Amino acid sequence: MRGSDHWQSTLYRQTQILAGQGVVVDRQTLARWMGSAAWLVRGLYDLQLKTMHGFERLFCDETPMPVLDPGRGRTRICQFWAHATDDRAWKGPAPPAVAYVFAGGRGKKEIVAQLAGFEGVLQVDGYAAYASLAGDAMMSGQIQLAYCLVHARRNFVRVHKTTNSPFAAEVIERIAAVYAIEERIRGLDAGERRATRQAETKPLMEALRARLIAVKDGISRRSTLIKAIDYMLERWQGLTTFLDDGRLEPDTNTVERSIRPIAIGKKNSLFSGDEGGGETWAILASLLNTAKLNGLDPEAYLVDVLDRMVSGATKTNQLHELLAWNWKAAREAEKRAVA
Repeated sequence: MRGSDHWQSTLYRQTQILAGQGVVVDRQTLARWMGSAAWLVRGLYDLQLKTMHGFERLFCDETPMPVLDPGRGRTRICQFWAHATDDRAWKGPAPPAVAYVFAGGRGKKEIVAQLAGFEGVLQVDGYAAYASLAGDAMMSGQIQLAYCLVHARRNFVRVHKTTNSPFAAEVIERIAAVYAIEERIRGLDAGERRATRQAETKPLMEALRARLIAVKDGISRRSTLIKAIDYMLERWQGLTTFLDDGRLEPDTNTVERSIRPIAIGKKNSLFSGDEGGGETWAILASLLNTAKLNGLDPEAYLVDVLDRMVSGATKTNQLHELLAWNWKAAREAEKRAVA
């Protein structure tokens, strides 16, 4: 089975922990177990990703994934793409979920292939592949981009830290005022969120845009501040999409939080043994982290899912019952019935 040597460092440490408890298990045996588990739940993973793409709002981000390059004695850089949904901020239908997709690169062709069945608003950072995707003739009208206000703010934070620019500080304060409103309307329904944004946030954003344009004319093209201003103005339409849709967030924090465990995992494991290992990692991490997002014990969830799938208690046409949010609802219903 492909992926027999993935997560080398992590599994190496696991064997040491087990050995310290008197249990001797070969690292390759652990890797085969993980590969087998991922193979068993692949159908559930595919269903989760498809279900998430059925909603009209999706967050997306990506992070590099080093993979061993056999015969060359080094690693090559592949990618983990993260797709996320979460409508809890306005009590919408999309559950908190994340699905990771392992790919050989981070270009347009990879994201086009992943989002072939998605139609709606894609909330992303300013990476060029997303703009290329949205502008592709084949995707015309299918995907609308909503950019991340936090990413735009970070540019000004960097400028302020290095130059102590008063204008950078001003922009940061103006964006803070926007987020003060967001904090106040979190949990309200989409209509109420939109109404407040139109009445209170839109004037703030319009004033910010006017200031960016006014200040830009007097700044050297070589300055770091002009780059921060240009980044924001060039993406202004996508940065303000949230003003007209109460279902949207002003940033991509939802998916950034979900990709953080992968970044931490990379520090622990250093690399994936091969592409099969990367796929195994993506499948299992998707199910486990989605379980966490739904407030579940990920180990208990995965054990039950594997038991139901292996035993045949859950048939292929019933896989939707094992999606983390449906599984949670069923367990809660069982508890209420007993009470």
